[in-house]
Amino acid sequence: MAGRETIDEMLGRARAGLERMTPEEAREALAAGGLIVDIRSEAQRARDGVVAGAAYFPRNVLEWRADPSSPAHDSRFADFGRQVIVMCDEGYQSSLAAASLQRLGFESATDLVGGFQAWRAAGLPTGSCGE
Repeated sequence: MAGRETIDEMLGRARAGLERMTPEEAREALAAGGLIVDIRSEAQRARDGVVAGAAYFPRNVLEWRADPSSPAHDSRFADFGRQVIVMCDEGYQSSLAAASLQRLGFESATDLVGGFQAWRAAGLPTGSCGE
């Protein structure tokens, strides 16, 4: 099939445009006013916990919340210059989501290498869902 990409090719292309962050770098970016966006499922968040200060947007609505022209826009995406770090469970779907945010104008959007699991493995603070 002409023009077809495999998921590995899509992922590689998405990551080529990202300056991916380690958990420690993401924590520093959050402390400096960046926005960590948790796109994990509610079940994953309930099971494993959350990162305090991270915004939660399910993956299926992320672009609508981020795009200022959308009626479903969220004001946390008001500044195209704000550092946005997308976090999923293990760092795969977040790469694709961050590349999508870049296409919407968030040029410095990136993702967390290893996702929430890497954050937790690094010993960084987590809390319960709903805190």
